Amino acid sequence: MAETIIGRDAEKKMLKEMLSSKEAELIAILGRRRVGKTFLVRNYYQKYLVFECTGIHEARMSEQLFNFTRSLQQAMQSPIPPATPDSWVQAFTFLSDFLATRLKDQPAVVLFDEFPWIHTAKSGFLTAFGHWWNTWASRQPQLKVVICGSAASWMIENILHNKGGLHNRVSRTIQLLPFSLKESEDYLISRGVKLDHYQILQLYMAMGGIPQYLKQVDKGQSAQQVIDKLFFEKNGMLKTEFNVLYRSLFNNASHHEAIVRELAKKASGLSRAEVIKACGLTTGGTTTRLFEELEQSGFITQYIPFEKTSRDGIYKLSDEYSLFYLKFIDRARAAGAGTWHKIAEGQSYNSWSGYAFEAICQKHIQQIKKALGIAAVYTEASGWRYMPKKGETGAQIDLLLDRADHSINVCEMKFAHGEFVIDKKYANELDSKVKVFQAQTRTRKTIFPTMITTYGTKQNIYYTGRIVSEVKMEDLFR
Repeated sequence: MAETIIGRDAEKKMLKEMLSSKEAELIAILGRRRVGKTFLVRNYYQKYLVFECTGIHEARMSEQLFNFTRSLQQAMQSPIPPATPDSWVQAFTFLSDFLATRLKDQPAVVLFDEFPWIHTAKSGFLTAFGHWWNTWASRQPQLKVVICGSAASWMIENILHNKGGLHNRVSRTIQLLPFSLKESEDYLISRGVKLDHYQILQLYMAMGGIPQYLKQVDKGQSAQQVIDKLFFEKNGMLKTEFNVLYRSLFNNASHHEAIVRELAKKASGLSRAEVIKACGLTTGGTTTRLFEELEQSGFITQYIPFEKTSRDGIYKLSDEYSLFYLKFIDRARAAGAGTWHKIAEGQSYNSWSGYAFEAICQKHIQQIKKALGIAAVYTEASGWRYMPKKGETGAQIDLLLDRADHSINVCEMKFAHGEFVIDKKYANELDSKVKVFQAQTRTRKTIFPTMITTYGTKQNIYYTGRIVSEVKMEDLFR
């Protein structure tokens, strides 16, 4: 029985189009570990899935071929295993013979999961797969081949940028991203877990919208208890996940980890040059690929500052789990039940929660626009900072919504346990920020100071006449 697929509307639409197309399709699905790639394919294509083979991490060619044979035996529903092929060319001949019996009156889906792991050194797997696709599979209109891989770097280089037999052969690419807040809430509800928005937001701040992480949330537990259990108790799943996460996705993952560690230290982000310097990397193609791989996998995001080009881009760590892990678990001595409760009362919690909440707002720009009533207005989201010269005042704005209707929302994102209160000091800072922005950019657009908070902003003398619009936590869940 197929489980309900939460969210993923654009992806389901694409998978449906592939199924009903009148030609063979080769679909590549990229996405980090535990984001739900296999789940999506198995559940959406359940009735049509005729063959599935999953690569084994760091196994030899002989083991991969034996594994392929067992997958074929399962697909044939045969009590006797077929002969193990000597090569991948022979393996694909066996697969064609089997599929020929299935490609009759309805589509047949073939899934190669963890595709990069099947390709071992000198095995000829990729060449054989390309040959099979070009000479046989691509001529079967009912055949839909799905290849999934968590190893984004490998998938991008060997499939999407393939210069050989697979050049331009992929019909469509799906980049599966983590759940949004609303999808996370729907997913938890589907598992019988009912938590209020503030609790879900706290979970999201610690682990992001990764379905497999959210699956660990038990009924009747508060966000604090869940975080304690998964991160701080001896065998907590998310206590050990970091060590495997990057290594299962990237070759030579130490460079990827180094970039992530540097960005975790700097909430306002770093330029490419600053990251390269801090990590001791060299400028060039290899480093460009590191950034591309981390971006494609959803760990880091490049933000283009207001009225600048990508050359001036600022990189920020956008993976909630990595940020939480590096802030509180990595090299930390505190552990055991109740640890998170103690941490949540300290200063490090306040700086982390501010950063994490900002990162979440950046991922929910559509929801923010909807709440502001500008969903239909063309808008460019960016940040802006001014490094002051001597005797000047600097300013940093983490989120600007530059609108086609001659207006700009200058957004302040504040995470608070209750209503956020603007005091005299903060009001002055806000005024100064707007003033510096207007002076330095010489913009003629109308500025709308906007608050994005958890529970709204208290209407006091510093709010009235200063704040034009606001967005609350519940708006991010819409």
